[in-house]
Amino acid sequence: MTPPALFDSHLHLTAARFSTDRDEVVDRARARGVGGMVTIASDPEDARAAVALAARTPGLWATAGLHPHEADRTSPALIEAIERIATAIEVVAIGETGLDFHYDNAARSAQLSNFEAHLGLAARLGLPIVVHSRSAEADTAARVAEYGDGVAGVLHCFTGGEALLDAALGADWYVSFSGLVTFASELAESVRAVPADRLLIETDAPYLAPVPRRGRRNEPAFLPHTCERVAELRGISFEEAAALTTSNARRFYGLEEAA
Repeated sequence: MTPPALFDSHLHLTAARFSTDRDEVVDRARARGVGGMVTIASDPEDARAAVALAARTPGLWATAGLHPHEADRTSPALIEAIERIATAIEVVAIGETGLDFHYDNAARSAQLSNFEAHLGLAARLGLPIVVHSRSAEADTAARVAEYGDGVAGVLHCFTGGEALLDAALGADWYVSFSGLVTFASELAESVRAVPADRLLIETDAPYLAPVPRRGRRNEPAFLPHTCERVAELRGISFEEAAALTTSNARRFYGLEEAA
């Protein structure tokens, strides 16, 4: 029997941890029913690699952006470089951008400037935006409230609280859940609270492998474990969860007509 179609809305297929078996990783994902994937860029160099990979891999698309960990690098010239990359047909979103005040790998002022520049870029290009937020709920929520009417967005790998969730849903943004839902019980209410038409799932591979693969390198073939847990939490079938999250991902990324 053919597995239900799934869509991995956020992974890092260009990561070095996939360098020796990247094609096999894609093949395993397809065998498990993952028919669509978006590989997320962390900086312009990564975005170029993501575009090249997507160009030769059916069912794979890319993004262009600068991760908040790298925000000290941001400048008008770098944002212009991201804009040029984003004109590629394989690019379906801006990001990953956002705020990470947990690790503080970049100055918070630089992260805020970088995030706002990406929001402006997404608005200019008419592309959705992929947002990372950790230990920065109030500042993220403020930017969502300010820019959300003009930009479609997703809070990826959601771990936030009620205030950030309310801000995202108030702006009609999407919310994506990773393998964390298979072992972080505090996410259960958030999974249930997201409207059916705003719910996405992801692996964030090679990070955050779900139970029962926890502790291993994550890969898109493990997405069914996350889908199964989301279905259980929402009281629907696996097939229903797969269908609605795939439909939502394709809508968010503008891929309804894509093969």
